[in-house]
Amino acid sequence: MSVNNLTFNEFSYLCPLMKTRLFSLFSLFLLVTSCSNYTRVQKGHDMDAKLDLAIKLYDKGDYYKALPLLEELITVFRGTKKAEKTYYYYSYTNYKLGDYESAAYDFENFTKTFPSSELSEECAFMHAYCFYQDSPEYSLDQTNTIKAINKLQLFTDRYPHTSKLDQCNMLIDQLRAKLELKSYDNARMYYEMDSYKAAITSYKILLHDFPSTNFREDVLFKIVKATFLLAENSIEEKKAERYNETIVAHSEFVLEFPKSRNREKADDILASAQKKLEKISVRISQQNSQN
Repeated sequence: MSVNNLTFNEFSYLCPLMKTRLFSLFSLFLLVTSCSNYTRVQKGHDMDAKLDLAIKLYDKGDYYKALPLLEELITVFRGTKKAEKTYYYYSYTNYKLGDYESAAYDFENFTKTFPSSELSEECAFMHAYCFYQDSPEYSLDQTNTIKAINKLQLFTDRYPHTSKLDQCNMLIDQLRAKLELKSYDNARMYYEMDSYKAAITSYKILLHDFPSTNFREDVLFKIVKATFLLAENSIEEKKAERYNETIVAHSEFVLEFPKSRNREKADDILASAQKKLEKISVRISQQNSQN
């Protein structure tokens, strides 16, 4: 069937198919041309062309292709005027690829290599920010979270007038909130495992490290319960001491939260601890009188 013999409906049906095929062929042509151009520049000896291409690829978000070009150029341009620009893009390329460990090293190295650069402060911040990005969820090991807090604080100490001061403080607050939640979760885990002594210690560490914690009321109440349960499960020689710790814990809880929803429960625990102490006192008196 020739084109001249096509009906209007048949021609209308074929047009989209022809357009699709032409577009696919054109896209394939561009892809092949682009790849051949990339290979040509990569294998060539024109370092300026490599830098231009690397930056174009970076701006397009093609970081995987930009990286090998920049890796070569940071060595080639070392000690030249183009070294600063090259290393800047190289550092950000690793960051964009999610390799925060490498990027952190590169950003820090940038500040050491180019201390007078106008980009030095930005790279110093990015060095710290990489640790923030590498901080895991609160349930995992928080070593990188602690490192991130320290790095951000070092940055603000080094640049006290930085425009990123508020952002740094916000990031530090977020990281500390993660540590706080981790600390609370650890203490809760000990409590639920009936490891009351470890739970009490963990709760007290939480209050020391995060005195303004939103968990404060719950933590103080849990200490009341944990001290009582610890006393209940202790050997006779330690019961009196630990029931007294319950009384102290109750006083601290009520002093801060006299209208707590757990006040009645705390008072019941206090009454039980006092009765236990009275029985212990009577028993000791009886033993003394017999001796």
